[in-house]
Amino acid sequence: MSDVKRVMGIDPGSRIAGYGIVEESGRRLAAVGHGAVRAPETSDANQKLKYIFEAFSEIIAQYNPNEMAIETVFFAQNARSALVLGQARAAAILPAMLAGIPVYEYSALQVKKALTGGGKAEKKQVADMTCRILGLKVTPKPEDVTDALALAVCHINSSPILRKLGKI
Repeated sequence: MSDVKRVMGIDPGSRIAGYGIVEESGRRLAAVGHGAVRAPETSDANQKLKYIFEAFSEIIAQYNPNEMAIETVFFAQNARSALVLGQARAAAILPAMLAGIPVYEYSALQVKKALTGGGKAEKKQVADMTCRILGLKVTPKPEDVTDALALAVCHINSSPILRKLGKI
């Protein structure tokens, strides 16, 4: 059982954060869980962050991933949006850090290249390839969920090379 790796991918968001749990056993990848964390509609930003933190704590306890892959954020509409998204990202990452789970970051470009071979791939191409790799008959909704699964697949496929380079 020690050769089984379970990676949790997260597409962070302050309103909706997608997650996907992908298990690697030998050369086989399988989605063992996925969904979306939807923060409550409230003007209290701290309550949203608490909700995100608690939700990801429960998901980690349920699926017990070995590693986490999360999308890096390089674009925001304005400084306030960047701050809110950064806080939500931290609320999603912190449960993994507290559980001793290593966290790896990938840009959207890295994910696109890893799954489709090209950095200019459309979201639908990435979603289609993710579903094909994982044997999913139906594309999970919302898009954040498929993005999270793609992040997990990207990490699983990239980690052997990163290990050889001494980056993990």
